[in-house]
Amino acid sequence: MFCPLPDTQEQFEISLPELLDSRDARLARQQAWIGLHQVTLISFTVVFPGAVKDNSLVRHVFNQGLNALKQIASCGQWVFLSQQSWALKTGPECLVAVDGDAIEIKKALIHLEESSPVGRLWDFDVFDANGQQYSRSQLNLPPRQCLVCENEAKICARQRTHSLVEILNRIEELANATY
Repeated sequence: MFCPLPDTQEQFEISLPELLDSRDARLARQQAWIGLHQVTLISFTVVFPGAVKDNSLVRHVFNQGLNALKQIASCGQWVFLSQQSWALKTGPECLVAVDGDAIEIKKALIHLEESSPVGRLWDFDVFDANGQQYSRSQLNLPPRQCLVCENEAKICARQRTHSLVEILNRIEELANATY
């Protein structure tokens, strides 16, 4: 099913234009997959602050997410029609075409994110066959919490409440917690 990404990459700092270009490229891939498969699409990335988006810690977290996705799919008897992962300097990404209800899959993935120590670092976006993306707010769920404190993640990020070192230390703690 999923092949873990090898832990053999170099660490490159990326620029803001590179990050924005990678988001545009991911959006184009998502739209192409939705058009091709015409089923629910899961787009998986890792939430990781700072200029380095691909390193051994990111890949470790990504591979944990792939394993968790495989397990939840098996429990839910989801039918995977196609999946592909990319090892990019802007961070690893995975797309999965799933024959299943997008809202139910999104709910299950949110539960997965919330039930694993490292799940806060996973970002599972879910789209239906028409390209409609489902969010936590549409499902009447609270926004993501900050990695370091109990506040809303967006507020801490916008206000730069925590240092990058503090956030990276917390990420390492979460990544090394027993899953």
